[in-house]
Amino acid sequence: MAKQRLSVVVTRRLPEPVEARLSELFDVRLREDETQMPRAELIEAVKTADVIVTNLNDKIDHEILANAGPQLKLIANYGAGVDHIEVDDAREKGILVTNTPGVMTEDTADMAMALVLAVTRRIPEGLAQMERGKWEGWSPSAMLGGRIGGRKLGILGMGRIGQAVARRAKAFGMEVHYHNRRRLHAGIEERFEATYWESLDQMLARMDVVSINCPHTPATYHLVNARRLKLMKPDAVIVNTSRGEVIDEAALALALKANEIGGAGLDVYEGGDEMAAELRSLGNVVMLPHMGSATMECRIEMGEKVMLNIRTFEDGHKPPDRVLPEML
Repeated sequence: MAKQRLSVVVTRRLPEPVEARLSELFDVRLREDETQMPRAELIEAVKTADVIVTNLNDKIDHEILANAGPQLKLIANYGAGVDHIEVDDAREKGILVTNTPGVMTEDTADMAMALVLAVTRRIPEGLAQMERGKWEGWSPSAMLGGRIGGRKLGILGMGRIGQAVARRAKAFGMEVHYHNRRRLHAGIEERFEATYWESLDQMLARMDVVSINCPHTPATYHLVNARRLKLMKPDAVIVNTSRGEVIDEAALALALKANEIGGAGLDVYEGGDEMAAELRSLGNVVMLPHMGSATMECRIEMGEKVMLNIRTFEDGHKPPDRVLPEML
């Protein structure tokens, strides 16, 4: 008798090669359009599915988990961040949570450097000028930005992505500094010629550019708050490609309006449409629609990680990318 295939529900459209392979391997229910699965459908899905493939837009909270049937044993998240999932609650119900770490490192680091260049070299302003047909020719004083070579870059969170940013920044001639929960091994510091700051406050006060590359956890919520923004240089630039909640967005908007810092490059956001509109209105902000991992290669590799975690679970083994409480 053939083994019954796992029932897998995917809450959002994935790249076609990923969906095709999922359909080959499992009894999968895919989304028919690009919209996010409504919460009511998600509640119904967890009642019958063996596995749910979630993404950062799914809030897997106590209510969702309370509705989960006894057959649900795995939440395979399509993404590295799991701050939208109540991991402890899931664990208490005997549900494993996995994610897709590592595969988005290089793409996200590329985007961080792209934002650093976009803000310091005023690239969106130049692009807008050309699109409006307002360019009147080269001028010695037009569209002056700043050189990034020789500037001090402070990396907040020196994990995989932070180190990838450091490698790129070093190639651009930047001085690499970092703040982390734990100091890195001396060999890693030597590789990047990186200076460790135990005090985040002291690092922020001395940096020309700050790149946020730490996850969102209770300990990092609003880690960059109004007080810390006031410590920064008036011409400093802050870039965030991790999670919007790490920065107090309301405080950031006020600091930018008051020219207390020089600019910001954002790919992730905390607030809703109202706050986004306020940030969009500022000339010293570059905003992108969460594109850090948006390469076809990365999104397919994320799908491959999801499938590996599900297949390993199906075979009765521990998935390689389990999210454990001590990781949060």
